[in-house]
This record gives sequence, C-alpha cells and structure tokens, in this order.
Amino acid sequence: MAVHTLMAACNSVRILYFALPLVSGAGVRGLQAQNITVPASISYSKPTRKDITMTDNLLEDFRQLGLVAQASSEEALETHLRSGSRTVYAGFDPTADSLHIGNLVPLLALRRFQLAGHRPILLVGGATGMIGDPGGRNTERELKTREQVIRSLDRIRAQASRFLDFDCGDNSAVVVDNAQWTESMTVIDFLRDIGKHFSVNAMIAKESVRRRIEDDSIGISYTEFSYMILQSYDFVVLNRRYDCTIQMGGSDQWGNITAGIDLIRRMEGKQAYALTYPLLTRSDGSKFGKSTGGAIWLDASMTSPYAFYQFWRNASDDDAVKWLGIFTFLDSVEIERLATAMAQDPGARAAQITLADEVTRLVHGDEGLATARRISEAMFANSLGSLEADDLSQLALDGLPVTMSSGQVTLMEMLVESGLAVTPRGEVTLGQARKLIKGNAVSINGIKITDEDYVLDADNALFGRYHILQKGKKNHHLVVQKSKDPGFH
Repeated sequence: MAVHTLMAACNSVRILYFALPLVSGAGVRGLQAQNITVPASISYSKPTRKDITMTDNLLEDFRQLGLVAQASSEEALETHLRSGSRTVYAGFDPTADSLHIGNLVPLLALRRFQLAGHRPILLVGGATGMIGDPGGRNTERELKTREQVIRSLDRIRAQASRFLDFDCGDNSAVVVDNAQWTESMTVIDFLRDIGKHFSVNAMIAKESVRRRIEDDSIGISYTEFSYMILQSYDFVVLNRRYDCTIQMGGSDQWGNITAGIDLIRRMEGKQAYALTYPLLTRSDGSKFGKSTGGAIWLDASMTSPYAFYQFWRNASDDDAVKWLGIFTFLDSVEIERLATAMAQDPGARAAQITLADEVTRLVHGDEGLATARRISEAMFANSLGSLEADDLSQLALDGLPVTMSSGQVTLMEMLVESGLAVTPRGEVTLGQARKLIKGNAVSINGIKITDEDYVLDADNALFGRYHILQKGKKNHHLVVQKSKDPGFH
C-alpha cells in the first residue's frame, strides 16, 4: 500500500496532528461565524507542527487503530474515500451538560477524516435530544425539558467544536442542529413523506428495538421507537444540503445508520455508507459512560484536569496500548515503541504516562496538563505546600474524599469524621485517632502533627480554606472550610 505524507489546506503549515485545543484565532472566527459561542475560560493554542504519515486507504488506517466495528459495502466505501473529498458526519445528542471521553472517539475520528481531506459535519441533536435514543439501553430514557436540552446543546456544541478546523477552505467543518429541519415539520408531513418509507417489520427487527420489545417488563414507547426515523431523516437532509455520504457512530447505532442509508436510496436514489466504531470498554470488558455512573467528562468543572489525567495514568497495560491508537495522534512506530518499553519495564508505565500527557493536553491544553502533573507530583512526593489554590479546588472537586467544615474543629474530631481513625476491626473511634496522632502517623498539609489538641481553622489552612489530612503514606482526606462569602465555593 502506498504511503504518503499528508498535506492539506486545513492548516497553512504541514498538516498538524494536533495539540489541543485545535482552534486558532482563525478557527475561533470560523466558529463565531456559525453562531457558536466559544467559552472565555478555554485557552486556545496553535497546534505543534508535525508531519502525518498515513496510508492511502483511510478505512484500513481506521481498522489498524481499532476504530472499525462495522462498515457497509467496504470495498465501495474504500473506493469512495479514495476517489475524492467526501462529507462525513457524526451526531451528538445533548443528554448531559458535557461530552465525556466516549465522545472523543467520533470527534477524533472526524478530525482524522478532515486531515485526510474530507469535510466533517458535527450534528448536535436539538430535536433528537428531546426524544432519546433507545440504543444501548434497557430502560426508557427520562425525557429532558426543552430548557435542559437547549442548555446542554449550547455547551456541547462549543465543546465539540474545539476539536475541528472551521476555517480551512472546502473541507472546513460544519456544525448543524437537527432542530432546524425537524421542529417545523408537521405530523402529517412526517408520516406521509418519511414514515411511509419505513417497514415496521424491519424496524422491530433492529437489535436495539427487538431487545426492548422482547422484555415485557420494559417494552419501548412509540417516542423512542420513532428515534430511528428521525436519525435516518437527518442523514437525508445532510445528503441533500451537503452531499454527505458517510455517517459514523458507535456500534449500537448500526441499525439507525443503515436505516438512513436505505432512506437516502428510497428518497434520493443515491448510495450512502455506514461506519461504526466499537463501544469503549476496559480490558476487563466493563463499560464506562454517563449511563453506568463512571463518566469521565471533558468539562473541567465536572471532571477536573487532575482526575482526568489520573484516569489515563491508571489505565491497565492492555488498555493503555489500545487507547494510544484511539485517543492520540501518535504514529504506529511510536506506539509500538511504547508497547515494547512497557513490556520490558511495566513499572515505568511509559505507555500510561504518554497516554495521560497526550489526552490531557488534547482536552485541557498545556496549562491543564501542567496543573495535573503538578498536583500528581505533589501528592506523590508529599510536597503539599507547593500546591496552588486552583490545584486544591480541583482536589476538592473529585481528587480526594472531602469533608466540609464550618469553623474550628479539633484534629481528633476530624480524624473520626473523615473515617481515617479506623481500627483494624473496622471501628472508627476517638481512641484510634489519639493513637494515630501519638504514633506520628498523621500529617496536615505535609507537616507531622503530634498534638492531640490541635485545632483546624482558617488561620492554619492553605489559602484560608484547605487542610489535607494524611494518615501514613497513601491515605489522604481534604477538609474544606466553608466560605463566609456566599459567592465563593
């Protein structure tokens, strides 16, 4: 297979495989031209300069990265991608106020398409988000209010847009909202013009629907049953307006995407294609995402950069190597080098450290990565005095167990309240707290405390608010003084 170094119009230099956030000043203007609000809190930086080595078969590249679960008409799709610049889309429903790391898979895949010279469309589901996709669920979704959907939509649209280039000529990215063509449609138009093309027999044969129908205790409402039709019609509209011929989604979207292919054939007489990626799982087979309670959010106010960084640092060996291909733009040679280094010296965790660095920089920028590293090193080296106020606020968000304190409290009392004063029998007692203090096993903000009458208050707190209690080497607990300022949390 021929190999070439990709050059594209998406950047004025040799194409960048990219340091985040991939929005330069021009890119921000491109977003603003599409009425996308760019959060002021995001610090944008230009990507670092890198050549990209890719094969001339993008689909095969995706397979090598583990990004292909299913593809329709594979040979025809390969030819389709080779023979010109194509338009590809992925959809994101606003079901939460932030995207999570599972959403990075299609976002970065769209970016790979763009770097290969194709045009990505990022569809946010202002309409479908009001309905709820039954795919991958065993229960009916809780319907969101219009206000909830609009709030989430605005946030994820700006968030997702940071990963694409909106000012690079013919293959500049496009953001669309399916409410634009859905909300004005009447019920009669929906049934006559679109619904007539769908066989109920075929719809109930789709795995996501069939599984729900077979479970008498759950079933499926007509609301969620109709989701497939709405998503299919999205594909038709994008095909008409943008000549979009490829839709990408998770493997649980296969039925919906292929239904869209069929609808395009029926309504437009054209060929379209489906490409799905495997749903993200850990090496032990467990899933993570917002529906399983283990979401790692992209929004720093929901998952701190420190906790985000630690998630990747703590990846298993198998996951680290797999995720380097999916979540970074490192070339295969570098990934293979890291895999070899990990096999030779697993304790060094070279793959995990590189993975954490690359993905944290991608999502939170150089500043976020530096903060995450600083906190990690301070916690490991017990140099807690080096932490800054923002570092401690990150730990308070999700980095450590937290107890709020409204005033003065003795160290003995806090050891009990925090649960650190636990006996070998599992009891939490003042006697155990006293024993720990006298045994030189307790530190506050990195300083050993042997006075059992020691009092925690704002005067001896870091930045007037924070005490990090430490028992031994690895047990930490954060005590946060409640602020008297109602506007300060």
